[in-house]
Amino acid sequence: MTDFLVGYGIPLAIIVAQSLALIVALLLVTAYVLLADRKIWAAVQLRRGPNVVGAFGLLQSFADLLKFVFKEIVIPAGANKGIFLLAPLVTVTLALSGWAVIPLDARMVIADINVGILYIFAISSLGVYGVIMAGWASNSKYPFLSALRAAAQMVSYEVSIGFVIVCVLMTAGSLNLSAIVEAQRTVWYFIPHLPMFVIFFISALAETNRPPFDLAEAESELVAGFMVEYSSTAYMMFMLGEYVSILLMCAMTTILFLGGWLPPIDIAPFNMVPGVIWFLLKVFLVFFMFAMVKAFVPRYRYDQLMRLGWKVFLPISLFWVVLTAGVLVGFDIVPQH
Repeated sequence: MTDFLVGYGIPLAIIVAQSLALIVALLLVTAYVLLADRKIWAAVQLRRGPNVVGAFGLLQSFADLLKFVFKEIVIPAGANKGIFLLAPLVTVTLALSGWAVIPLDARMVIADINVGILYIFAISSLGVYGVIMAGWASNSKYPFLSALRAAAQMVSYEVSIGFVIVCVLMTAGSLNLSAIVEAQRTVWYFIPHLPMFVIFFISALAETNRPPFDLAEAESELVAGFMVEYSSTAYMMFMLGEYVSILLMCAMTTILFLGGWLPPIDIAPFNMVPGVIWFLLKVFLVFFMFAMVKAFVPRYRYDQLMRLGWKVFLPISLFWVVLTAGVLVGFDIVPQH
């Protein structure tokens, strides 16, 4: 991708600087998103949550970072050390790579490629490899069972996510994420594609192993799942990769269905607010929905999880693809891009 951008006349130094700035911003946002997740969960349970380190607990995530960095890395004697240590690195690298094509505002994107949606789909599909590597390399039965669960779960829900994305692509007429946002100036796609918005949101929960679909980390039967044998920095990298992936799915929900950086109403006071502010507000709103689901929805059984994905979401999303194509052709609706 770097060669692609340099080919367009963009200096390599600028690309590296933009990438580093995005990574630093993502890490800072992830720290406070993690704190917000804990605070929301605590509020639902009428608890205070983290409130000791810093004012209102605002430095708790940084204290946890120091704790993880200075703890000893314990590697099980029977583990495959190379793959064991490579798994969290693969997870966090893939999670951060997906943000390269996410447009935060008009022309505020590192790589505005025409197949951005395919890039995101490919990166998210590769995320399961980190889990599989961790489960296998640990040489322990609980991580291995968790890796099997996670692989089946993520593959199953990627199918319905793919059909949902196809519906949006047909409506927008482009694979470019910025073009998809611009196509929503008339109406945000969550209105005509409301069933797909719901399916995408629930499938995003399953894709990122969030409750109620956290079967890969089910404490009651698998302790901590594929992360059982991990400690210190390696465990922190898994957690970082998980929350960066969650933010990526929140951003994709915002881009595909909530108009990206576009204001909710096209009038003067709203238009004066920078687009990146609207984008971040929508992303945090979707994350708040993620956090609330974690707080009050009980965990599914594994057979219920599979049945929901294959017998409910797949037929509905496939039907909606056919319906969307029929409406576009029958009423001779030409996509804007």
